Amino acid sequence: MNEHGAEITAPRIFSWDALDGVRWDDDGVDAQIVTGEHMHLIRAVYEPGAIYETHSHPYEQFSLLLSGRLLLTVGDETREIGPGDGWYAPADMPHGGKVLGDEPAVFLDVYSPATTAILRIFETARPVLAGERSGEGPQS
Repeated sequence: MNEHGAEITAPRIFSWDALDGVRWDDDGVDAQIVTGEHMHLIRAVYEPGAIYETHSHPYEQFSLLLSGRLLLTVGDETREIGPGDGWYAPADMPHGGKVLGDEPAVFLDVYSPATTAILRIFETARPVLAGERSGEGPQS
């Protein structure tokens, strides 16, 4: 456990393909998480047309879009981004967007500090074992 009560789950070296994940069916989102002493690393896959609901939280977030396109708003700035683009959302800054085109949006999120609040969000989703994922899930 870290100082915020989150269990450290990150192996030193890992493959996303071998990690279990979760799915929010209504939102069209698959995700996987590993937790270190001071941060969470999340890989999220949003289906084409999915909404990345505008929200804020009391911890900071860095994100990097690996594939797909996203119309993204962070604070009062909105722009279309593509693979290799990233964003930073300071604590309590509203951010969200929408997946554009017919390709899923895959991104990595880093949250700091690693807290149980993020883990509780994952508890609201349906578990998906690594071997049960299809080509549309987190391994795509």
